Amino acid sequence: MDPQRIHRRVFLKGVLGAGAFSAVASRPLFARKTAKSGDKVRLACCGIGNQGGADLNLLFKTGLCEIVALCDTEMGAKHTLGVLKDFPNVPQFQDFRKMLDKMGKDIDAVCIGVPDFSHFPIAMLAMSMGKHVFVEKPMAHTFQEVELMMAAEEKYKVVAQMGNQGHSGANYFQFKAWTEAGIIKNVTKITAFMNSTRRWHGMKVSGQLPGEPVPASLDWDTWLATAESRPYNIKYTNGDWRSWYDFGNGALGDWGAHIFDTAHEFLQLGLPEEIIAVKCDGPSDFIFPQASTLCFKFPKRGSMPALDLTWYDGVSNLPPLPDQFGEAVVDANIPPPSSGKIETKVNAPGKVIYGEGLTFKGGSHGSTLKIIPESMAKEMESKLPPVPTSPSNHYANFLLACMGREVCRSSFAVAGPLSQVMVLGVIAQRRNAQLKFDRATRQITNDKIANAMLVGPPPRKEWEQFYKL
Repeated sequence: MDPQRIHRRVFLKGVLGAGAFSAVASRPLFARKTAKSGDKVRLACCGIGNQGGADLNLLFKTGLCEIVALCDTEMGAKHTLGVLKDFPNVPQFQDFRKMLDKMGKDIDAVCIGVPDFSHFPIAMLAMSMGKHVFVEKPMAHTFQEVELMMAAEEKYKVVAQMGNQGHSGANYFQFKAWTEAGIIKNVTKITAFMNSTRRWHGMKVSGQLPGEPVPASLDWDTWLATAESRPYNIKYTNGDWRSWYDFGNGALGDWGAHIFDTAHEFLQLGLPEEIIAVKCDGPSDFIFPQASTLCFKFPKRGSMPALDLTWYDGVSNLPPLPDQFGEAVVDANIPPPSSGKIETKVNAPGKVIYGEGLTFKGGSHGSTLKIIPESMAKEMESKLPPVPTSPSNHYANFLLACMGREVCRSSFAVAGPLSQVMVLGVIAQRRNAQLKFDRATRQITNDKIANAMLVGPPPRKEWEQFYKL
């Protein structure tokens, strides 16, 4: 047997058994070449309900992949039935480790549409085996996990894409063209906001939830992954995990990557040097605030001036907007939040960008920027550069990158620092404090507890080895 395969099986035996660490091969088992005419990417999907199910279907509809394996810890539950009906003959698993052990040689890429906190182990194992990965946003749950995933993308030479789908839409190409042409320049302030209803709004908790019987369809221990053991409660699962610090990254982690992703990339923001919790209503040790205002301070970058990005969430925590802002920018293709709705005039997610001589308003995902006021937009019309049309949507971009025909627009090298900005914001929410961040050492320097949160609590013993891949 191939010695690389032996190493991989030793590792998988460890993670499926007693949990003793065994290193995988120093060189990964690279995915088979898929650039040959007529070939399709052999795709395994972890998480096949809700957003994971949507990702699966949109990847499949590109015509560039075949679905070869399905994995969900609650296989057969109501939210998985649609996918199971559409792909009745595809092998099914409840544990991604067993799936990769049994079918690794038949898989080129893995789609990961599971709760934030369990992105990391699936992605790390898949990448260490040479599998390309499409991972929903945010990339991971902690700053350290994002760091390790960025390193793994480079180490294992795989294609990796984060699922902020608008990063392949019109806003991406417009922002790029307008910054290159100097239309967007010398930005000093960005206001970003997400004021729709969230699942945790109105919740009051004082600790972990009481235990309930585990559904027969659910592998609860595998669902918990790296997280601390606790009794099952339905309010931890099926989207409600977003409410909890232990499992999700709140409104910021859910929507930040759809709202200020292009500004982060094309204004070369990197990491902030200060994060200020300006406001946190209803602070809790367990669930996200009912409303929060966070200010991220980015230093001067080359010839670009220092910039403050201020984030607002919470239904009544509306941001200050320019007098001539008008109605919010809403793209009909933008999905509503999993709980709540988007209203065009009041709480649609969006942003205002204050540059030299011009102010821009924008929405979420791929919706394009508009110059405000309208009189200025008309004046600038003839001066705007042409904006290329996207050659591929985000899902096709990933699969074409697996084939060597395109480059991922939201690779981990691009999406990692963006995800880390959001993680730093969550830490500021939890500490309800002003945090100083050293961009060189990548440490929080004025709060030891906050600095420890960059790594987070230790994983359960049987999951420690995923941090060593």
